[in-house]
Amino acid sequence: MILYGSSFSPFVRKVLAFAAEKEIELEVRPNRLGDQDPEFLATSPFGKMPGFRDGDFEISDSSAIVAYLDAIKPEPNLIPTDPRGRARAIWYDEFADTILFGCGRKMFFNRVVAPFFLGKAGNEEEANLAECEELPPLLDYLEGVIPASGFLVEDRLTLADIAVASPFVNLRHVDVALDAARHPRLVDYVTAILARPSFSKWVDKETALLARVAA
Repeated sequence: MILYGSSFSPFVRKVLAFAAEKEIELEVRPNRLGDQDPEFLATSPFGKMPGFRDGDFEISDSSAIVAYLDAIKPEPNLIPTDPRGRARAIWYDEFADTILFGCGRKMFFNRVVAPFFLGKAGNEEEANLAECEELPPLLDYLEGVIPASGFLVEDRLTLADIAVASPFVNLRHVDVALDAARHPRLVDYVTAILARPSFSKWVDKETALLARVAA
């Protein structure tokens, strides 16, 4: 199985962590924004990360990929089968992909991707607006829904946790620190999920690479 993309993408990182938790081995073939590699484009016709290939089967979109992985290896079950649990997990996956990283992308692109990988200035006004006005209500929401168990759905690790935690790596990369006084439960939650080996391997690699390119 081949995954095309960079772990700097929260969507790629989500698939990598999901696969690791299920002990599914993926071959990672890195690419960049605008990559025109024909193999990658065969899996992702619109050039969006990640692309995926398993033999003659090709698909793109992180949510479609993790659904496939969960189906071919049902255990450990990371997408609940209970109707309510499944619906909640899919909601958090959608929240993370479109709302949380929709906000985080404005910071990550303008402060990391543009200056370090595209060689151009980012829009700091857009990044500041996202950090100061758009992000706090999202953090408040998560603070209010994280159960005492430390897992969003069924009091165990699911896709919901993997999807929601992934964009926080990008926020770390742009030095957005969570306020432990305002969001104590969220701070503990993010710290615990990102400390799992399925995430920490990629977080460490990304952090080291950013340190090199920023030097």
